[in-house]
This record gives sequence, C-alpha cells and structure tokens, in this order.
Amino acid sequence: MCNEIICRCEEITAEEIEKAIEEGAETTNEVKRFTRAGMGLCQGRTCRVLVEKIIQQKLHRDAQATTPATYREPVRPIQTGSLKSLNVDG
Repeated sequence: MCNEIICRCEEITAEEIEKAIEEGAETTNEVKRFTRAGMGLCQGRTCRVLVEKIIQQKLHRDAQATTPATYREPVRPIQTGSLKSLNVDG
C-alpha cells in the first residue's frame, strides 16, 4: 500500500482508496462515497483518472470495464450586487 496523496482537495491517499476497494467499493462513485475522493473543490478533475487506475489495478479490470465517476461543475460564490446588472425581464 502506498501513502501517496491521490485527491489533493480532500487529502485522500492511495492507501485509503485501496482500503475502500477492499471493503467492497467497485466503482469510482462507490470509492467517492467511501472516501470523499473527487468531492473537493475541483470535483475530481485532478484525481478522477488516478482513482480509476487504482480500481483497475486492484480489481484487475481494463479501462473499458471501469465506469467513470459522475461529477458536478465547481460553483464559486458571487456577490449578489453583481446580479443587479443582469436584465432578466427580457
């Protein structure tokens, strides 16, 4: 097992991902639920591929058999005053 950080946003290590797989996680979304890997600010943009590779290695699967994770676009806060300039009435 390796203590390398895979998900920088949530500080999830390869060891934690491998443990989640040993405990029954078989998909990227299941690993996400077990560990929070891919749920940080970047929404998996930096770690998604690495998590998929770990799953492939541990479960002896090829890339086509690995279901990609779902993710949401990052949301950034804005000041409500900036919405005043929008013309929403048409």
